[in-house]
Amino acid sequence: MIPSSYPTDFEMARMTARMLLDIKAVHFNADTPYVHSNGKEAPTYVDCRKLISFPRIRSTLMDFLTCTLMRKAGLEAFDNVAGGETAGIPFAALVAERMALPMTYVRKKPKGHGRNAQIEGQMGEGDRVVLIEDLTTDGGSKLAFVDAIRKTGATCGHTAVIFYYGIFDETIPRLADHGVELHYLCTWWDVLAEARRAGDFDDATLASVEAFLGDPDAWRAARNPA
Repeated sequence: MIPSSYPTDFEMARMTARMLLDIKAVHFNADTPYVHSNGKEAPTYVDCRKLISFPRIRSTLMDFLTCTLMRKAGLEAFDNVAGGETAGIPFAALVAERMALPMTYVRKKPKGHGRNAQIEGQMGEGDRVVLIEDLTTDGGSKLAFVDAIRKTGATCGHTAVIFYYGIFDETIPRLADHGVELHYLCTWWDVLAEARRAGDFDDATLASVEAFLGDPDAWRAARNPA
């Protein structure tokens, strides 16, 4: 079913943050920071993959994501919904079901055997494709997926995620330079505001997280002085 009504962007952001906190998909640890895939330390970590195990929350957030796309891009803006390997695949399937559209998925690299496919499913010449993923940090992985989609002759001018870090100034311009508009439900700032409002973490942890979000490089430099 295609959702026909939805809260304001502000309320969707607050509710998304609350749901991520409720299922403990959000982790803050200022004492023992997490090491991300880029090798850099951070006191924050979010695991959107965990959402697939919570049906009511999963369904609500997929309604939000579908409504956000229809509101920002239009009800007839797409012909195909593509998920990025691997975290984007279940969310793309759920959004495609809601939008009554075909679903495909994009591998990080060609399969390496058989047809050596990078796109799985049916994607046609001229199809208007929206790329769905769980989250984005600096937008880098999105560009690789978008390029793979465009190689088929399809177009891809939109990507949608549940969670956008919202702390790197270059992300949205970087995507825009590639002809891609980013849509998202909430950012770290929304999560921090909700965590502070509800008292999910102690004040010292929240202060450290806020310092990191405001200037990640300065936060790391303070922890590891030269």
